[in-house]
Amino acid sequence: METIDEIGGRMLILRDEVEGDRAAIDAVNRAAFGGPNEAELVAALRAAGALVLSLVATADGELVGHIAFSPVTIEGGAGSTTTAIGLAPMAVTPGWQRRGVGTRLVTEGLDRLRAAGHRAVVVLGHPEYYPRYGFERASRFGLRWEHPARDEAFMAIELVAGALGGIAGVVRYRAELDRFGRGA
Repeated sequence: METIDEIGGRMLILRDEVEGDRAAIDAVNRAAFGGPNEAELVAALRAAGALVLSLVATADGELVGHIAFSPVTIEGGAGSTTTAIGLAPMAVTPGWQRRGVGTRLVTEGLDRLRAAGHRAVVVLGHPEYYPRYGFERASRFGLRWEHPARDEAFMAIELVAGALGGIAGVVRYRAELDRFGRGA
């Protein structure tokens, strides 16, 4: 499935990652983050079969953005466990940043996850950026990350109203995220 949009007179296509995108996804993550961690994280999640959703943005045939979503668990009281989705990482090449590519990737990703029946998403990210999509402090839902994090940086969104009601607990990302940067 593709979504076509326009940014600055250029055609932007959002679509699922395909096999031939791997090197370009690696390059986008390295350029956006200035190092290898996020690129290696995506490769590790892919190798583990843990990418619930992996979207790319292309402009005039060039891959300019990428977003990945993988499963997380919420460990509540009395041994209860709930599954949700973690957003990490989201990358846009420096020349395309602040032009709406990231916004389109996040919005498309959340829409697709909602349509697929997923109920909630968490992110450890910029507290000035993610609230525009409806993310709120995860602590509002009684959630905390398994590692120390600033309260305003660990956020959650309910894709289904009330999905996080009564599900307080510790959010644990997959081991791959701990290995490459602890969830963000």
